[in-house]
Amino acid sequence: MNERIFCRNQSIRNVWLLSAFSLLAVSCGSSKKIAAKKNTAYKNTVKTENLRKLDSRFNGRVSKSINELLKDAEKYLGAPYKFGGSTSSGFDCSGFALKVFEENSYKLPRRSADQAETGTDIDIKEAKPGDLLFFATAGGTKVSHVGIVHDIGNDGEVHFIHASTTKGVIISSLNDAYWNKAYLHAKRVL
Repeated sequence: MNERIFCRNQSIRNVWLLSAFSLLAVSCGSSKKIAAKKNTAYKNTVKTENLRKLDSRFNGRVSKSINELLKDAEKYLGAPYKFGGSTSSGFDCSGFALKVFEENSYKLPRRSADQAETGTDIDIKEAKPGDLLFFATAGGTKVSHVGIVHDIGNDGEVHFIHASTTKGVIISSLNDAYWNKAYLHAKRVL
């Protein structure tokens, strides 16, 4: 009798484990395919539109080297976030800044806290495209995020390009409440 109950419990457990594993395998596979199709068209559209805007926006007001740096940054728009990543298959914030500056023959340290120690401190009112912005996204005063100034609007609004943990490489505004609250300081490295 006990052997019969043991076998039945063992069968139930095996069926449950097999069902759970199957459900996990199926759900992971299907969501990946949908996300890949959805992001590809979006990435290409965003990149094309933003590069066109970038070409027309500066009209010689930004040096050629900074213009090239910004174009290199924009080619990664839509790239996913990846902790420790520094390639187009995935970036974290400091890996993104490192890659963009490296492509333009400028070496930055790997970590955002170390990047915050390079260059010259500038007031945010003096910021220009290519400058670095540093943030404390966990609160306090410890640097935990970096972005590259992309442009300054006619009203003084600072836009920056960075690798966001939730949306990958995007352009954000310093006027956004989250980024404004987390903002620490700006540095000029070029």
